[in-house]
Amino acid sequence: MPADTRPLAIAIMGPTASGKTALALAWAQRYGGEIVSVDSALVYRGLDIGAAKPTDAERAAAPHHLLDLRDPWQPYSAADFAADARAAIDTIVSRGRLPILAGGTGLYFRALLHGLSPMPESDPAVRAAIEAEALERGWTAMHAELARIDPAAASRIHATDPQRIQRALEVYRISGRTISAWQGQASTQPRPFCRVLKLAIAPRDRTVLHARIERRFDAMLDQGFLDEMQRLRALPQLRHHPAPLDLPALRAVGYRQAWAYLDGRVSVTEFRDQAIFATRQLAKRQLTWLRGEQDVLWCDPALDHARLQALLSGFLGDDSGRSSGARPSAASGPGAVV
Repeated sequence: MPADTRPLAIAIMGPTASGKTALALAWAQRYGGEIVSVDSALVYRGLDIGAAKPTDAERAAAPHHLLDLRDPWQPYSAADFAADARAAIDTIVSRGRLPILAGGTGLYFRALLHGLSPMPESDPAVRAAIEAEALERGWTAMHAELARIDPAAASRIHATDPQRIQRALEVYRISGRTISAWQGQASTQPRPFCRVLKLAIAPRDRTVLHARIERRFDAMLDQGFLDEMQRLRALPQLRHHPAPLDLPALRAVGYRQAWAYLDGRVSVTEFRDQAIFATRQLAKRQLTWLRGEQDVLWCDPALDHARLQALLSGFLGDDSGRSSGARPSAASGPGAVV
């Protein structure tokens, strides 16, 4: 059987605040890697402190890709991400470097690793009609309509997620088929071009993760998160937007809660508590998604240093470590095809 010569990539997955960034940076420096962000908040310019975007020092330590691609009012889809990530990986590999995919957005990982199911393209007229109905009836009523049409999709989509509610209703109204039915079809994934070691980075003790979330949010406040939120609110495109909190960028955890605080609708204590709670809920959803992924190897970043190193060395086929800039080669070991 001929040797598998496809290029290799590492996927560092996990819930928010689990230690993915530190591990990705360490491995990028040691193994000549470049980091591809897999985070739906980091694609937006201006979402820096509250989204835990890599700092200037971290970006100087290792090349980063797919940061600051859109303004907060501009759309960016999972399909956009899959195309951009594929292009970034191709570029990294062409330089003889190791692609390191790092982030916690399950939909983005799914789009890249498994492809997206075919479904109708967006129709501006249909979307406008749904938006008009939502203004009159409210998104809770629109979610109830979705539950009647497609209970499976409604169970996955929260009633406070207007973008996904709108898309699910749009697909049904255009095609007469539910979005769940479309998603059950074969994906559009192109011919496999890369092998990926999929690692889930998460503390085994949930209380450890909760403590990390709380400490990180307080650090964000100390770094000026509310000042960042004030700058975003002052942007004309957001200040005059009819429903800024419906924008995907401002649904990132912490930003919606900060907006409510700056509107005077909650106290500073309520803001902090609500933001931390929302972040914990996000982490729970991320962990749930990860448990459904195949070929994922789970590691606690604080306890499993030796195992992590063994997994990586086995995958790369190098027991002694790889110097910066060395070209990653295919090798035996665990890995998912992408």
